[in-house]
Amino acid sequence: MRKIVLAAAMAGTALTLSACGETAEEPEEAEPMETVEAGIPADTETGAITDASTASVEELMAVDGVSQELADAIVAGQPYADVTELNAVLLANVSEEEAATVLENVFVPINLNEASNEAIALIPGMSDRMIGEFLEYRPYENMDEFNREIGKYVDEDEVARLRRYVTL
Repeated sequence: MRKIVLAAAMAGTALTLSACGETAEEPEEAEPMETVEAGIPADTETGAITDASTASVEELMAVDGVSQELADAIVAGQPYADVTELNAVLLANVSEEEAATVLENVFVPINLNEASNEAIALIPGMSDRMIGEFLEYRPYENMDEFNREIGKYVDEDEVARLRRYVTL
């Protein structure tokens, strides 16, 4: 009798453990990217940009406004020390207006604590006032500090857009 009770108890325990182990877990939904990862093409849904220092010709050509010739020129200049070097390559190959359009989706992320005024000014949509605000809060300890300080001057959507172009 003891063996039957022990076997039943063990079977119940085994069933309970196997039931717990077989629960279906829902896959976590990926968070949208805020900044670029190496070589990832621009994605208007997530707001990612293509890092000009690491992108391939194919990845660059997937971006609006980037021709085969321009993609070849961008790749030939890799890696870029900063966005000002990329801008020089763009201006040697396309008009200033076309270069500004390309910089919206192809960029070399700038380090908030080290970037020059000229590099910060190349962030699409920057004004002289915002350049000053970027500089005023240096050094940034983390991106939360950037969100908080720059969020004093622009709305949350604009902070998220600006984050696409910066790093620490």
